[in-house]
Amino acid sequence: MQSIIQDCISRSIAVKQQILADDRFLSRIEQAVEIITEAFNAGHKVWFCGNGGSAADAQHLAAEFSGRFYLNRKALPAEAFHCNTSYLTAVANDYHFEDIYARLIEGLTGPGDVLIGLSTSGNSANIVKAFKAARAAEVVTIGFTGKTGGQLQPLTDLLFNVPDSDTPRIQEAHILIGHIICQLVEANIFGG
Repeated sequence: MQSIIQDCISRSIAVKQQILADDRFLSRIEQAVEIITEAFNAGHKVWFCGNGGSAADAQHLAAEFSGRFYLNRKALPAEAFHCNTSYLTAVANDYHFEDIYARLIEGLTGPGDVLIGLSTSGNSANIVKAFKAARAAEVVTIGFTGKTGGQLQPLTDLLFNVPDSDTPRIQEAHILIGHIICQLVEANIFGG
């Protein structure tokens, strides 16, 4: 059992070391910080969506903005789309599960808002449809995926395609990247 534990930790570290050594990936993190900072400063909102564990990660990162990260400061307008279970179950039943996020893009977002979508495969149909709707609504898209980027790759203004294909390792890297972005956006807007 200890060898399995060590292997999981080693593989997680290896993925993060690949990201650390990739200057282009690090530059994309800087770009995301700039995009989100500018959106908040201009009065726009940041929206999140994901599936399963990635939905939990999306909700977690939204809360870092709307609650706090390090600083005691005013709330930033960020929310995860899937927090209204009545909405989710109604739209999934009355329309289709693929429509749950796209309809919220139509109803809640405006040009200049930012949509951050998490899908380890990059092929989650509801995330793909949301990114298509976001493009039509002039919402900036930031995708968090695994190695290939999947179907989200051409629909994403800024893509974090973690260099691995193992879901747990990808999700661990997504949280690291998200936390870095939250920390730097908070510092940009509020100092510290």
